[in-house]
Amino acid sequence: MTGFLVGHQRTSFMCGIYGIISHSLDKGEILARLREMGRIQRHRGPDDQREITVSTPKGLLGLGFVRLSILDLETGMQPIMCPEDRSVIACNGQIYNYIELRSELPNVSFVSKGDVEVALHLYRAKGPQFLQSLNGMYAGAILDPLKEKLLLFRDRFGIKPLYYTTWGGDFLFSSEIKPLLAVSGQAKRLNQKRLGTFFTYRYLPGEETMFDNIMRLPPGSYLEYDLRTNRYRITRYWEYRLDRENPELPLEEAAEKFHLLFTDAVRIRLRSDVEVGSLLSGGIDSSAVTSRVAGQYPEVQIFTVAFDENPYNELPLVREFLESNKGRFSSAVLRTDLCGRESLERLPGIVRALEDPISLGTVIPTDLICRLAGEHVKVVLTGEGADEIFGGYRKFLIEMAAHEYSNSSREKKKELERLYPELASYLRIRESDPVKRYIQSELLFERDQLRRLLGRESPTDLIPRNALPDLSGDEHPLNAALAVESRFRLPDYVILRLDKLSMRHSLETRTPFLDYRLAEFAATLPVRFKVHPGLGQEKMLCRYAFEKYAVLDRASAYREKQPFTIPLADWLSDPGSLPDIIKEILLGDMVEKQGILNYKMVKELAGRISVRDVHPNTLVSTADQVFAAMMFTLWYGEFFG
Repeated sequence: MTGFLVGHQRTSFMCGIYGIISHSLDKGEILARLREMGRIQRHRGPDDQREITVSTPKGLLGLGFVRLSILDLETGMQPIMCPEDRSVIACNGQIYNYIELRSELPNVSFVSKGDVEVALHLYRAKGPQFLQSLNGMYAGAILDPLKEKLLLFRDRFGIKPLYYTTWGGDFLFSSEIKPLLAVSGQAKRLNQKRLGTFFTYRYLPGEETMFDNIMRLPPGSYLEYDLRTNRYRITRYWEYRLDRENPELPLEEAAEKFHLLFTDAVRIRLRSDVEVGSLLSGGIDSSAVTSRVAGQYPEVQIFTVAFDENPYNELPLVREFLESNKGRFSSAVLRTDLCGRESLERLPGIVRALEDPISLGTVIPTDLICRLAGEHVKVVLTGEGADEIFGGYRKFLIEMAAHEYSNSSREKKKELERLYPELASYLRIRESDPVKRYIQSELLFERDQLRRLLGRESPTDLIPRNALPDLSGDEHPLNAALAVESRFRLPDYVILRLDKLSMRHSLETRTPFLDYRLAEFAATLPVRFKVHPGLGQEKMLCRYAFEKYAVLDRASAYREKQPFTIPLADWLSDPGSLPDIIKEILLGDMVEKQGILNYKMVKELAGRISVRDVHPNTLVSTADQVFAAMMFTLWYGEFFG
């Protein structure tokens, strides 16, 4: 995050924030609860902690902050108070363009060089519209004593989390859920109506969490809390719209603009006074980011995860990439960790860090690589977000192929069927509504299976309306799919997983592909610059520009995508070799004692796991279903005892 203490130089931190608005608690009780909220999320900011209280028209407001220092390590702390009007800010994240934003405040006498001071003064000048100027990842709180309001805000894509709850007339917020559970006074309650959602999509999209009455502030939104009336409202200040395609955009012009935006997105994310590393897989996204980082930091430390199971192991691709570009990486240091069956022992800690259950196996290698990186650096850049913005998944190729199929010649149809064996079955079930068809091929449990697993019918609205994008109906089918992806899966699985597991290890992760300028440019691209079903290629423009501007060599730029997944079927097919906690779930009576899931069905599924016909491209397997039951059981045991 970022911050400063008045009179000192710039400072920047990743951190955790938290606060309480109360008309009944006294100052001592609020400070005690704030200190406990900070203690619980100290991993987000192990370097320092501070709490303050401020009087409000109806009581008191308390703000707290835990700090992980990144810039100007010797200075400052938050919350920060402006002496002119006594407005206060606490903010988690990083505003990358804070240096450039100073020019918009010519009449301000800055007392620091920090980005949080810039954000506070922009708010004082523009009100909530100041958020349109920020480029970064952030979740913060601003107390405006003149308007008698508290403003909570979150970055466009929701890279940094922010939760809130109301209880007994009090309003509480925090970067994590656990502090709210600990001090709000309310009993923990399972959000029963979202069980079906979790076991359909493997995570929980939208504003609700798996805890009843604990909510997420949506991405690209702010919450205004009126301190006079104790009421609040949420406003969305940014929507990622994909109905702005420019089909006439020339390829060369698009490649040049993409290259400039990508280069600048990396550049401003390299602002740090501590060493910056890079996470690297065998894919083009992390390879391109690492290439740009090495251009500025030749001795960059690079982190990757390996698997014993060859189909899942990208370490040979990583080494091949570094060898092919050894002039650029001759001084780089590659650090690796092995992700194997024994890594399942990490799941209880992962579940506690995630707070909401996520049942995609990528949580394990993500946790391992963040632990590895956190042992050596405080900041890393990653390639996260490129697939969601530029169409990097096979499902987008299938969607384009399905769209083209009906208007294709017989020969072209045969070619598409050859390239995409799953196309015929997808066409049979393809819904006309882009929201309904978005996840058709990836449903973890069908509705009849859900009924048996949960012992009840699930609500018909498995996708919460507040998790959906605002579609105009003019979007190309591919862009409609990308709009749902970026509003649905990206914030509530991809980014949430990365934030929670990196902060578990006090590591800051920065995502250049989620620079909003790059994303808004991607929205204007002709769909053929994203995916080309005839060539079986995704992220067409990215690949072309990376080779053209020597970000990557040709072989790396056009390398076939390998899904980032784990050999779950290999690991779970031999229950006797699993860690004790996993054996207790699959072979013991842990599921039965909890009484939430059909334990007979879970054991039955566990006995059917097979490695046959399961590979990295497999979307749904019996092992995936069992893993979801495992993760929920671990989560329920962790939080409900």
